[in-house]
Amino acid sequence: MSSSHGVIPLYADLLESCASTKNLKSLRQIHARTLALGISRHKFIRAKLVYAYACCAQLYEAILLFRFSNHQSTFLFNTLIRAHSSLNLFSKALHIFRQMLLSDKIIQCQTLPPVLKSCAGLSALRLGRQVHGAVFARGFCLDLASSNALITMYAKCGDLETARKMFDGMLVRNEVSWSALMAGYGMHGMCGEVFRLFDEMLEAGGSPDGVTFTTVLTSCSHAGLTDKGKEYFELMQSGFGIIPALEHYTCMVDMLGRVGRVEEAEELISGMEMEPDEALWGAMLSACRIHGKVEVAERVEGKLYGRQSRVAAAYK
Repeated sequence: MSSSHGVIPLYADLLESCASTKNLKSLRQIHARTLALGISRHKFIRAKLVYAYACCAQLYEAILLFRFSNHQSTFLFNTLIRAHSSLNLFSKALHIFRQMLLSDKIIQCQTLPPVLKSCAGLSALRLGRQVHGAVFARGFCLDLASSNALITMYAKCGDLETARKMFDGMLVRNEVSWSALMAGYGMHGMCGEVFRLFDEMLEAGGSPDGVTFTTVLTSCSHAGLTDKGKEYFELMQSGFGIIPALEHYTCMVDMLGRVGRVEEAEELISGMEMEPDEALWGAMLSACRIHGKVEVAERVEGKLYGRQSRVAAAYK
């Protein structure tokens, strides 16, 4: 069958749908159909298959299909770099980037943010600076995603001065820009700068999002500023209409637990509308151990084991 009959576009759309919904079961069924129809080797279908498997975090399948592709396009290299970076497989992401360079593929603006994220994850400042040079040489300096990735890379690698210069030189910023620099200051214990940046963001007309508040709450927790953290937590809902997510509650439990306010943390958990996860319970149990709250720990363990039993029953 040929693409003129609509088979190629149809299956390309189906694979795109699997990628967007991360529906692995449907993806494997559609992949089997492309094999039966003899269209799996078509370069467009092969590209969509690699992309879909990568989106579903099935990297072994994605790489296998990539290796057997006759046309290893920039799109496919970008797809694999992004997929590995998103799963924190930073060394592998950078290895694929090197392969891309050796293959003389054109570097696009979409290529560099996940590469910079991988540099940040490995604290590879020297390589990050080289990638910064590639951003500059290819005229991507005005690309917002690349600029944000550079700020994150420099901040995580400890070069806060360059991160700040990057931020100050931006003509356009978004919430990610502000959060990236705040996270850098918070990571290095400069909580005062985090709070100042938050105020500057509001003065500049910016709208903090959930990631921004996670950064601020984490800074409050590490600095032991519990009451200030509670103010920001309440401000999320009252000032910006942001419903706290699990990561915000985990920050609060960690924050309260660090200063021994374990019962208050337990009360906060009991008032949650969503189900606590292992990270949140772990933060709670850690606080109980540190402060010798045996009775609270027993209650928490009872709830945790009860949750695990319900999850196990649901899969029977």
